[in-house]
Amino acid sequence: MNGNGNVWRDANVLRWLAAYGASLVGDGVYFLALGWAAAQTAGPAEVGLVMAVGAIPRALLMLGGGVVADRFGPRLVVISSDAVRCGVVLALALVLALGSPGLWVLVLVALVFGIVDALFMPAVGALPPRIAGPGQLVRVQGLRSLAERVGHTAGPPVAGLAMGLGGPASAFAVASVLFGVSLVLLLAVRIAPLPAAAPASPPASPSVSAPESPWRQLRSGLGYIRRHGLIGPLMLSGALSQLGTSAPMTLGLILVSEERGWGPGGVGWIIGGMGVGAASSALVLTLIPRFPRAGAIQNLTLIVGSAGIGGLVLAPTLPVAVALAVLTGLVCGICGGLAIALIQTATDPSYLGRVSSVMAFTAVGLAPLAYPAFGFAADLWGVTPVFLAGAAVSMAGAIVGTSAPAVRRAELALAPS
Repeated sequence: MNGNGNVWRDANVLRWLAAYGASLVGDGVYFLALGWAAAQTAGPAEVGLVMAVGAIPRALLMLGGGVVADRFGPRLVVISSDAVRCGVVLALALVLALGSPGLWVLVLVALVFGIVDALFMPAVGALPPRIAGPGQLVRVQGLRSLAERVGHTAGPPVAGLAMGLGGPASAFAVASVLFGVSLVLLLAVRIAPLPAAAPASPPASPSVSAPESPWRQLRSGLGYIRRHGLIGPLMLSGALSQLGTSAPMTLGLILVSEERGWGPGGVGWIIGGMGVGAASSALVLTLIPRFPRAGAIQNLTLIVGSAGIGGLVLAPTLPVAVALAVLTGLVCGICGGLAIALIQTATDPSYLGRVSSVMAFTAVGLAPLAYPAFGFAADLWGVTPVFLAGAAVSMAGAIVGTSAPAVRRAELALAPS
């Protein structure tokens, strides 16, 4: 485990980063190919069903995925997940190349992917502390964020190129190759023993003679988060931020652009600006030498980022909105990277999978709850006040963090870059 060296030159970290990036690009190719394959065999309603069906097991099983990661180790879970995805997608590519399967085949594949995602996401979130020392976690999270931006950006054009050459079957074959590359790289990643938990962590549950049941492990993990003076407030802060901003930054931007006459291109420019800012934040996190008041900085950036998101709906012109989006993406990226590093540094090693599963659930599981509420409220009161209300909910997350002494005092001891 590299605790002092430069992560940019750590071959182990770079192997993990390349594996994660290949997996993300494969995800993007798979998702678009799945929708295209469904559109060739069914109507719009059925296409929507296929695209959404994977979200059900992912949301329902996400917390259980953290238990699996803690019981069997995150490396085994991540490698197994990539192996399953590689095999399933390759089989689907062959089926499509040889004939025209029914819609039920696509639904089945989407369900399998939802289950695998519920296992993969907590496990991949628990890996960074096992491949880099505490002093490098901020930089590793910055690299991870950069890989996510590159992966999400590269996925759609790669899928389009593959489908242009050979249709969905070709795209699924490319996705299978990408998952295979990720699998090979992950097999080469070295996992070192974890250090002892940070002193701020509450004691783990007393050991018992018989192993805990999965349900008991899940309950103990949630109780651990709730009791922890640093992790609990940061989790609640992140959940409020996701609830407040997920709908405005997706559905809300569409409604605002339509109302202002910016059109679909306006949405693209604003989201692109957020992406540029977030990618820049990833570089900041990897290059900045010190974060001596990481908890206070995290709270401050959450306040500024929430205000920036609220300001998007008040921007008088599209160029102003795009400039504000770049700044907001930069600030929010720093906020998220610091929050994850603080949580992982403070987490007892035996709880890393379950803590990562809750982080993943707040990131992807809460958004569907906010969309219908936002749409209904926007119909009643208009887009602008509801957009601003969402930003206020996100800012309430900063109040939660500020009110927690452990968060205000939190430090991140960075190793020399």
